[in-house]
Amino acid sequence: MRGQILGVDRRTGEGLVSGDDGRRYTFRPDDWAHQGEPSVGAYVDFDAEQSRARSIFPVPAAPQAVAPPAVGAVAMPGGPVTDRNKYIAAILAFLFGTLGIHRFYLGRTGSGIAMLVLTCTVVGLLVTGLWALVDCIRHLVMSDAAFAARYPRKG
Repeated sequence: MRGQILGVDRRTGEGLVSGDDGRRYTFRPDDWAHQGEPSVGAYVDFDAEQSRARSIFPVPAAPQAVAPPAVGAVAMPGGPVTDRNKYIAAILAFLFGTLGIHRFYLGRTGSGIAMLVLTCTVVGLLVTGLWALVDCIRHLVMSDAAFAARYPRKG
């Protein structure tokens, strides 16, 4: 039978497999018949004995689960992940754009400092005001995937 590993207790090595038949099966470390350790989300082949999975092997070339993104992160299916929000960036650009606050939020420290310094002059204030308005509109119309690719997760 085949199924997917739902969880593994790292202390004991015991775990749970969701079989393709809709039932759940428990396993112990000695049921894992492959080198290495089972990982959550791995698609496996196993022998079912009542409610127990035995002789568990990972299925070659099966799609493996991807680690979930951090809390508050935006994940694009099969694409980049970001921990920033484009709507917050747009609001910051609209409200505090001339000070470059939205640029600091997005990790663009250099341009944020440039906006902050330019704001000290009247002409610079007009330039940064227009710059911030363009940034605000751009963040609102940018797709989530494009935003995540342009401003990836920190660290």
